Amino acid sequence: MDLSKILSISGKPDLYKHIAQSRNGIVIEGITDGKRINAFSTDKISSLQDIAIYTKDDDLPLNDIFQNIFKKEDGKEAISHKASNKEIKAYFTEILSDFDEERVYVSDMKRVFKWYNILQKQGLIDLEEPVKEESEENSENNENVEENKENKE
Repeated sequence: MDLSKILSISGKPDLYKHIAQSRNGIVIEGITDGKRINAFSTDKISSLQDIAIYTKDDDLPLNDIFQNIFKKEDGKEAISHKASNKEIKAYFTEILSDFDEERVYVSDMKRVFKWYNILQKQGLIDLEEPVKEESEENSENNENVEENKENKE
């Protein structure tokens, strides 16, 4: 699942897809309604790929959390973000038991579940790991180096 083109914009309730660059910002499309609007450079825009949840050891990317929810629910919808705080916290603990309770608030957990449910309804959640281009490039470079060595011999 590629979250790099999925955006969250502060003050706007939906998730958005990055469509194109514009003179004053970017053109985005709402995931649920499909409406295209401009997001300006003054808006606080975050790519879901750049968001992580604090754990006791290290930060865990949102993609990994979505995959944990997907596995737990067998690809179905997660708990509603409108559930009680106790239910939200208990469910989040099942998904990520070592999250940092001092820095991860219930509002953050609700946002994660809301985003997951939006993406799941649109069929944008899957278990496939994104293929990292860097590792492919490194393996190609290693093959080229080996071929050059063989050609020199």
